[in-house]
Amino acid sequence: MKHPFRWIALAVGIAVAAFSVVLAVNVSTDPRADANTSRLLGKPAPPFSVTDFSGKKISSTDLAGKTVIINFWNSWCAPCDDELPALQQWYAAHRNDADVVLLGIPRDDTSGAIRAAARDDRMEWAVANDRGAEAATLDYATRGQPETFAISPRGVVVAAKIGPVSVRVLDKMATYGRRAA
Repeated sequence: MKHPFRWIALAVGIAVAAFSVVLAVNVSTDPRADANTSRLLGKPAPPFSVTDFSGKKISSTDLAGKTVIINFWNSWCAPCDDELPALQQWYAAHRNDADVVLLGIPRDDTSGAIRAAARDDRMEWAVANDRGAEAATLDYATRGQPETFAISPRGVVVAAKIGPVSVRVLDKMATYGRRAA
């Protein structure tokens, strides 16, 4: 071995290159990517049955044939407060559209807090209590709030958004629902 330091430098260089390749392959695959999408996309929407505050039952069967936007939220959620103006603006523009329904389903909240928030925040769309959080956690597997889903008239989940929505996002979700009709 005439130049041992060259061989050592070469070995270190090869090890660094191999480590770089392994790191690049693993970094490009985001282990959290699954947390940013819903596993329900493209699948039949889970059936649900909830009751609004006037005592009226609202079920997926009742809404069949319409594009349904379901927004899971709660009264103490800051991101839910952030998206509220977008929901209000979008609903005002679509309130008379018989083929589209906006349904708010609070998650992890009390009936009193839900009623107060719906009244104080002027939520004119249907707001239903999900007692036992069956729709939110069991059926739709929500991971937090807000989360919004669009269901086509055929009952397929065509869009999902984890986090606050904008009017533009709601318009796109409703459009996906109509196209899938």
